Amino acid sequence: MSEGRRYHVGDLPGRLIREAREMLEEGGLKQLNLRALAARAGITAGSMYHHYESKTALLAELAAGGFMELRRDLERADHEAGAGRRLRGWATGYFHFARREPALFGLMFDPEIAELPQVVEARAAALAVLHRIVTEVASAQGRADPPLRHITLAVWAAAHGAAGLAPSTPEGGELIEDVIAGLETLFRPPST
Repeated sequence: MSEGRRYHVGDLPGRLIREAREMLEEGGLKQLNLRALAARAGITAGSMYHHYESKTALLAELAAGGFMELRRDLERADHEAGAGRRLRGWATGYFHFARREPALFGLMFDPEIAELPQVVEARAAALAVLHRIVTEVASAQGRADPPLRHITLAVWAAAHGAAGLAPSTPEGGELIEDVIAGLETLFRPPST
């Protein structure tokens, strides 16, 4: 085993996740299989099953970890955004994560993986950041009883859609700016 492939037993699950993520980024979901992952990590294929009962279990952990990473990025974006720019901070943070990590982002929303309990829980934690921001922005604007859940879903769908559309549109990375302009218009306080 080469020096770069040595591991400590206690680090094996983390190493497998890191290697799986690299494989996902290099070749996509179809190229990621447990036998190749075991070989890459320098362990026997049978050893994989001591840590992950199936490929689906490994992918669920990888996707849940992606949502935890996304949540941290969104919290940081919110913290760095100015008072009137919180939705912009969230939307651009979401968009840039999707553009920076396309393979992981795709896995996070893969239909077979997205509804697994640990992925659902991690996704809910990431979206809770947006719900909190929407709630606080609406309150600061003095909006009485806004439909917070619907607003949260609309903002999420807009950012997610922009991330999905960007690679196939001439505007690409600028698309999120147009989407944000629309969201800001939506959230502009009513004039008196």
